[in-house]
Amino acid sequence: MNARLSIASLLPNLADIESAAEVVYRDFAATPQYRWGLLSERLGTDCWLKHENHTPVGAFKIRGGLTYFDQLAQRGALPTEVISATRGNHGQSMGWAARRHGVACTIVVPRGNSVEKNAAMRALGVTLIEHGDDFQEAREHAMHLAKERGAHMVPSFHPDLLRGVSTYWWEFLRAVPQLDVVYVPIGQGSGACSAIAAKLALQHPVRVVGVVSSHATTYADSLAAGHVVEAPVTTQLADGMACRVADPEALAVMAAHIDHIVKVSDAEVAAAMRALFTDTHNVAEGAGAAALAAALQERNQLQGLHVGLALTGGNVDAPMFGGVLAG
Repeated sequence: MNARLSIASLLPNLADIESAAEVVYRDFAATPQYRWGLLSERLGTDCWLKHENHTPVGAFKIRGGLTYFDQLAQRGALPTEVISATRGNHGQSMGWAARRHGVACTIVVPRGNSVEKNAAMRALGVTLIEHGDDFQEAREHAMHLAKERGAHMVPSFHPDLLRGVSTYWWEFLRAVPQLDVVYVPIGQGSGACSAIAAKLALQHPVRVVGVVSSHATTYADSLAAGHVVEAPVTTQLADGMACRVADPEALAVMAAHIDHIVKVSDAEVAAAMRALFTDTHNVAEGAGAAALAAALQERNQLQGLHVGLALTGGNVDAPMFGGVLAG
């Protein structure tokens, strides 16, 4: 791990998060968190679910997009065009925020990406380009396009994104201060690092557990090795966690503060998607159900604890969700 990376400079402090919340709340209210009785029975202990599937784009990423563009505006640096890469939720976040600020937005997705996420991005005014076989290839093409056009390339991990994403963990820990442990899925790392930021800002003792797909293990492998380790992506269900190359800055934050990492298979994620629908009648995409999948895997270690789960998004294509429900 690169010791020169300054974790303090990456993570927002309490004042940053509170200021970010004011920006976020211009577009939507704080999302709810509920103690679901059936989920608590299933887990065998007190279980709270944070509903980031209830944002205007159905996922937590919108918070980061709003604060990223707000910071650009405050610096007088709003570009005429932004370009980024996504598997869907980050792209919707960029589209929403770019439209709010009157900025053109081009998003690159890998071929075979979610049909419904693609449609949602286009509905927000995004120009969509399909390129590459996975997120990493899409990301590299987006960087090339941005350089070629002189457009602003928005990364998937950046302190200005963390400002916004941290607001949902700040909401969660303030609303349910008794939480002992929280589970958060890891894609490019903004969710997990924002949970850590909110924990540190509030001086909360909660343990933050990261969750990766067992079919996309770059973060687990990189944390174990102490440096970035590329890993193949074969998940068919958790596209929001389909990352081949870990971000070194996100890795530095997690190495210092994550409690541990849990790997969950597509089969476990599918079972968690069914459980969330059965117990709460909420739709979760693969990554959105990963936190529950991990908690169920560690169920015996959680007895007597107050457990918090992030339902990070509900943007799953109808045919895929129908197949999951049918088992």
